[in-house]
Amino acid sequence: MKGTIPRDFIEQLLAQTDIVQVISQRVPLKKAGRNYVARCPFHDEKTPSFNVSPQKQFYHCFGCGASGDAIRFLQDYDGLSFVDAVEQLAQQAGLKVPYRQLSPQEQARRQQQENLYDLLLRAARFYRHQLRDHPQAERAKAYLRQRGLTPEIAKQYYLGYAPPGWDSLSAEFTPLEQYEQKLLEAGLRIRREGHQGSYDRFRDRIIFPIRDLRGRVLGFGGRVLGDEKPKYLNSPETPVFHKSQVLYGFYELMQRREKADFLIVTEGYMDVIALAQHGVGNAVATLGTAVTEQHLQLLYRHVNRVVFSFDGDAAGRKAAWKAVELLLPQLSEQQSAQILFLPQGEDPDSLVRSQGREGFLRRVAAAPDLPTFVVTQIEAGLPVPVTEQEGRRQFLAEVTPWIRQARGWYQAALTEQAAARLGLKPWQLAKQLGIFVPLAGNGAGARSPTPAPPVLGLPHRILRHLMRDPLLTGEFFRPEDLEALRGVDMAGMDLLVEAVARLLHDPRAEAVVQLLEARGESALLNALEEAPLAADAGARRQALTALVEALLRQIALAQTDDLETLLALKKSR
Repeated sequence: MKGTIPRDFIEQLLAQTDIVQVISQRVPLKKAGRNYVARCPFHDEKTPSFNVSPQKQFYHCFGCGASGDAIRFLQDYDGLSFVDAVEQLAQQAGLKVPYRQLSPQEQARRQQQENLYDLLLRAARFYRHQLRDHPQAERAKAYLRQRGLTPEIAKQYYLGYAPPGWDSLSAEFTPLEQYEQKLLEAGLRIRREGHQGSYDRFRDRIIFPIRDLRGRVLGFGGRVLGDEKPKYLNSPETPVFHKSQVLYGFYELMQRREKADFLIVTEGYMDVIALAQHGVGNAVATLGTAVTEQHLQLLYRHVNRVVFSFDGDAAGRKAAWKAVELLLPQLSEQQSAQILFLPQGEDPDSLVRSQGREGFLRRVAAAPDLPTFVVTQIEAGLPVPVTEQEGRRQFLAEVTPWIRQARGWYQAALTEQAAARLGLKPWQLAKQLGIFVPLAGNGAGARSPTPAPPVLGLPHRILRHLMRDPLLTGEFFRPEDLEALRGVDMAGMDLLVEAVARLLHDPRAEAVVQLLEARGESALLNALEEAPLAADAGARRQALTALVEALLRQIALAQTDDLETLLALKKSR
């Protein structure tokens, strides 16, 4: 039984490991001065921002922020555990890992887990073989064909079939009495109440193995072929399976090595598989539980944009608000979340089959971001219109708790949108709530004869970044893009379009300063120059990317007729 790995050995291993060699075996690197560069393997990009330093034995992506040493790279790229990554590097370096002895209790726990992993893998193979060979599996195959799934996608997700009967597992685990306790621990058998013995949990169901990022089988989901209840049945919590920490389909997504700039979180196994069948391979699913903090950590470790898909019924809306409650206090300006409600009676599976890949992705692109979702949903649920005094009172009462629990950019954006509904300036609402929102001004203007600070909307914040890094203008905008943005009814958009047009010809901050002075916008110029920006160029690029994506989503919501044009703009970046 392996123990813990001493820290001094890890430091010795990293000192003897050439990180350039490790990464170049998986990602094509090019020499650039002292370092090596490549297009980042962890997000989609057109220009290389992934840097590897042989001197520091460290990698960093200035686009998505991924960084670490050789061990971390193997964990994220190959999906290895920390121990497996250390083992692999040690083998390449000709070193033996000196494990420290575990306590008897820890040894027993780890041995139990390893035994369960082995048993669950055997069960997954058994179910897979039954789908191929069992006489009654034809109904399961017919169902999968009816849902439009190919044998290739069924193989990729290792789909299986649990035959009818109470003791089908006895064909694999013989004698059954010898394995009964382990099968009970793994959740594959259920003890009979008031009687001796147990029976199979999964019977006459299509089986969906649930795997972690290392490919280990943790548990199963099973779907009936008829109208029996429950339609879906999941493995219970076990020593190796914890629903709050696992997302179905993440292992398969990582194995495809496809770069995804965002992930879609659905509610079911078939949603994930059907989307993958139709070319949307960046979907994962929760396992009959609400989105958890552990889920968010897993999601945002890999991408900065996540779209949460929910059914449009009451249960789906309740689940969406729970997700928003978890997201608002945690997201940074570089991270975004959208809430996608599906039409009544539809799920991602049915929608992608009826509307196709592009139709489904159009809905995803138009899904509102968190601030927009909160404000529009609260307003839509008011019994009295917000244009009336009672409606404004109720709106303020409902939106205030959400503003208070948000932080950073999200608090500012919520304040800005809520203030617009109430007919206030953002700084006025911030002062009324007793909060300080830098992007909305601090309300000092209310007590002085000078005008209140200008509100910096999305176009202004994008312009602030372009003033600091004018050479980025050409990476985010092209002359032909400006036509799609002209005339958009959004504060600051006309200024942004004119400024971008100038910067494309004259990439100097002075070009924007001259434009603002010519327009008599001295207060706005001061506000832009004082708006804080990250010192690190990579962090600024990442923040600018998030702002441009947020701008496109807001335009898409306001002008759905131009959605396909905006999607084309976004895809061209």
